[in-house]
Amino acid sequence: MNLKRYLPVLQWATQYNRGQATSDLIAAVIVTVMLIPQSLAYALLAGLPAQVGLYASILPLVVYALFGTSRTLSVGPVAVVSLMTAAALAPLAEIGTSAYLAGAVLIAVMSGLMLTVMGVMKLGFLANFLSHPVISGFISASGIVIATSQLKHLFGVQSSGHNLLDIGRSLAESLNDTNLPTLLVGGGALLFLLWSRRYLKPLLRKLGLAARAADILTKTAPILAVLATTLVAWALRLDEQGVKLVGTVPSGLPSFTMPSLDPALWSQLAVSALLISVVGFVESVSVGQTLAAKRRQRIDPDQELIGLGTANLSSGFSGGMPVTGGFSRSVVNFDAGAETPAAGAYTAVGIALATLFLTPVIAWLPQATLAATIIVAVATLIDLPALGRTFRYSRTDFGAMLATILLTLVHSVEAGIIAGVALSIGLFLYRTSRPHCAVVGRVPGTEHFRNVLRHDVELCPKVTFLRVDESLYFANARFLEETVMDLITREPELTDLVLVCPAVNLVDASALESLETINERLRDAGVRLHLSEVKGPVMDRLKDTELLCHLGGRVHLSTYEAWQALTNLSPA
Repeated sequence: MNLKRYLPVLQWATQYNRGQATSDLIAAVIVTVMLIPQSLAYALLAGLPAQVGLYASILPLVVYALFGTSRTLSVGPVAVVSLMTAAALAPLAEIGTSAYLAGAVLIAVMSGLMLTVMGVMKLGFLANFLSHPVISGFISASGIVIATSQLKHLFGVQSSGHNLLDIGRSLAESLNDTNLPTLLVGGGALLFLLWSRRYLKPLLRKLGLAARAADILTKTAPILAVLATTLVAWALRLDEQGVKLVGTVPSGLPSFTMPSLDPALWSQLAVSALLISVVGFVESVSVGQTLAAKRRQRIDPDQELIGLGTANLSSGFSGGMPVTGGFSRSVVNFDAGAETPAAGAYTAVGIALATLFLTPVIAWLPQATLAATIIVAVATLIDLPALGRTFRYSRTDFGAMLATILLTLVHSVEAGIIAGVALSIGLFLYRTSRPHCAVVGRVPGTEHFRNVLRHDVELCPKVTFLRVDESLYFANARFLEETVMDLITREPELTDLVLVCPAVNLVDASALESLETINERLRDAGVRLHLSEVKGPVMDRLKDTELLCHLGGRVHLSTYEAWQALTNLSPA
């Protein structure tokens, strides 16, 4: 057993040096400053006590540093997963109860188990079955729902709901109860964060700051909003004016937490945990691969499953919530110069220190500030122009994307992602069940063959070359039979049919039976079946089958060879 395969830390730790340690420490300080308000905000978004977000940002970062393959991915609570957690727990328990917290811990543990098992079984390829338009639509819709759900904290009112319609209706009924001090604090924080996102970096550059330093300071602007509003809330005793604060946060490191062993609860949360696992993995791998490519590095999706799985297990057993790789934090970690996963471990130390010494200050933090932080963070997830781009390129992908968005907005995040997964798989099966097949002819004077509908080519009335542009398997086997039979009924002079197979990477048992049926029907019709350009692995599988034993024609190395043999024309 290759230990380095399952413990990537052994690959880089032996070469770890002082320069890398310095870069990782600097990045860790910056990410810690950014992660403290984010972890608090995402815990509240999930309906959990603020400290749960801090707990989920300690041990998981250390564990991922041991098992993860990305050098710069920053693991912790993220907006979409927090929203999905809240949606999963809402029907089962009231927010603020011990049962609700126990459910969140169990989701983290279940997600960790699922991801780890998938990693050991090397199922990372399953993420490929989620099309990009579907994932983009789901994330955009989730971003809208998340941003809308935080408006109650900005206005200081009560509202409920887990989709856009319910949240909007509830807000409309509560707006008359808006708390003005809360609105001023939250609105001020929101305006500052929006301003800093657009104008702070140019301002810092004008003041002589280097581009990299200006960019990093701009991305850590939320901590300035947190510090300012916390100070104002403490100085003016805003809690006495109806401004909701984070409140008392227990100090100290997380303790071991045993998840519920109630089989009924496991059953109720199984689907939600699986969906959270899939979404978290896809988001994490997308971020990890993007950042790794910039440094000509690579990540291992199967090992990433184990890394994220063990991180979630450690989060659950330490009283935390589900975690995954966060886009904004990872980008900051990358830009700050992190060189190894040790930066995440150092960040965990920073968060641990915050839980030990900063909780009295955190208690005075207005919830409206955290809401503003979430709104600005998720704004980057919303990409509605993608609808137009997808519509212009592919109507079917647009339909899947739009359905995912609408279901997420008007029903629930779970319905949206389930629809997205189903539509992604459905579109794949639909497209491959009707593979593109083209009759091809020889380009005059060459050995090349092209579609007769697109090019001026040479043809032979007694020989037809049919190119199949897809692997052959159970879903499209019957379609190929129908295509071939339709072809021979339209060409009465046909004596030979050549299946051109350069794009066929697989012929499964169902497709083999269909090819045998095609061969028999063609023989009965006085037509010989030939194959050309069959790939080596496919040919290996076809050897000694009934198809090759009874093939009416031959297997030709190339289409041009078949052309020469069957049309009796001289070489070019």
